[in-house]
Amino acid sequence: MDLYEHQARELLAEHGIVVPRAEVTDSPERAREIARALGGRVVVKAQVRTGGRGKAGGVRLAADPAAAEEAARHILGMDIKGHKVGTVMLAEAFDIEREFYVSYVLDRAAGRFLAIASAEGGTEIEEVAAKRPEAVARIPVDPATGVHTAMAVRIADAAGLPPQTVDTLVRLWKALVREDALLVEINPLVRTVQGRIVALDGKVTLDDNARFRHTRWGGEREVPADRLEARAAAKGLNYVKLDGEVGVIGNGAGLVMSTLDVVAGCGARPANFLDIGGGASARVMADGLSVILSDPAVKSVLVNVFGGITACDAVADGIVRALDEVRPTKPLVVRLDGNNAARARAVLDAHAHPLVEQATTMDGAARRAARLATAA
Repeated sequence: MDLYEHQARELLAEHGIVVPRAEVTDSPERAREIARALGGRVVVKAQVRTGGRGKAGGVRLAADPAAAEEAARHILGMDIKGHKVGTVMLAEAFDIEREFYVSYVLDRAAGRFLAIASAEGGTEIEEVAAKRPEAVARIPVDPATGVHTAMAVRIADAAGLPPQTVDTLVRLWKALVREDALLVEINPLVRTVQGRIVALDGKVTLDDNARFRHTRWGGEREVPADRLEARAAAKGLNYVKLDGEVGVIGNGAGLVMSTLDVVAGCGARPANFLDIGGGASARVMADGLSVILSDPAVKSVLVNVFGGITACDAVADGIVRALDEVRPTKPLVVRLDGNNAARARAVLDAHAHPLVEQATTMDGAARRAARLATAA
């Protein structure tokens, strides 16, 4: 369950992380009043569950209340990657000295969390990671020990973050654990000209299995404007449409996010984020493949599953049944690893579907899927 930014901001504040004063509205006239109460100069931000708001024009700096009203009027109703903007958040503006990036994400395949941090945060963090991967530190975190002060110092040193960020790193980990989160991200975490460390933007993904413990976040429902996202949502799938040609299915947010990065590193673009979670039944696989294959931009599909509680042979059975039901017309590359992986590969080999091929590693699977997509 992804939170809106204003919800993530509230959650971070509850755990002692400094965030800007802010308020949410669906009215341009109310935006003017909020800006006045916040001191006049504010940032007006679209509230949608997707990234890329700034580049889409969904984030605007307003110098005064009148400009805030105008910005809100422009942003409300926008379509950002298939998400219609129904509310905006107005937050107090800060004079920024430096921007950083920090996050913790579940790495399901490795059975641990991953701390990702960089001294070069902001809207271009994806380009930094792609062009200069050495500028982004990736530190494994054992969930049994977590992130205490010494570990936070290690993360900060590896990423080139200033010592003042250590406390935020510790608090961000506590937020992840106490809120049953799969991902907590601050981008940017800034140092103001006054020397304060402030989380200007936050992203939080909570574990759906713990939804019963976090019912307060379930009140706001967003109906996706994108037809594929709406179709996936109706099937209960955790799907996000992206601008690419390689369809991606995986189990676990961390594994799927890693798969997207590897696909991009192979010279192709992911067409979607689809996390089937801990289960990979025939019904789930059929629904997932049906949604992905109905995207005309998709040229190949990469299925990357790590068998744990759901064994790989059960996943393979699900894929076989799904193939019989969906009848794909585009090539699939399947990588299964973990519990009963050898048996699972034998199941797919025996089925011998002409459009399905297997790979033993994630890198190899991504390279093959990227090559098939770019050659199509």
